[in-house]
Amino acid sequence: QVQVVESGGGLVQPGGSLRLSCAASGSIFSINAVGWYRQAPGKQRELVASVSSGGTTNYADSVKGRFTISRDNAKNTVYLQMNSLKPEDTAVYYCNAELTLIATMLTYSYWGQGTQVTVSS
Repeated sequence: QVQVVESGGGLVQPGGSLRLSCAASGSIFSINAVGWYRQAPGKQRELVASVSSGGTTNYADSVKGRFTISRDNAKNTVYLQMNSLKPEDTAVYYCNAELTLIATMLTYSYWGQGTQVTVSS
């Protein structure tokens, strides 16, 4: 079964750091573009950062200079390093990965279940 699982969320004080992981598993031929999204209570889900299969990265203006997205293709994992966290970064963080499956050689979009990040003193 192909799945995407996020981990690494938690409670952190303002100014602190967290590293989120997005791990893909199953019969995967390749992981293409991956995006980290977040959704705060009462707000729409927004794209925080993305990385292409070639390593090109993009960031929302609100996190530029604080967050870094990276990928380890050998581990089928994408990371989101979050530094200088602010209370407004509090949200459920979701990973979306475009996966090419071995069985069909077709590419599908998969979402993880989300991981809670709370920034509070």
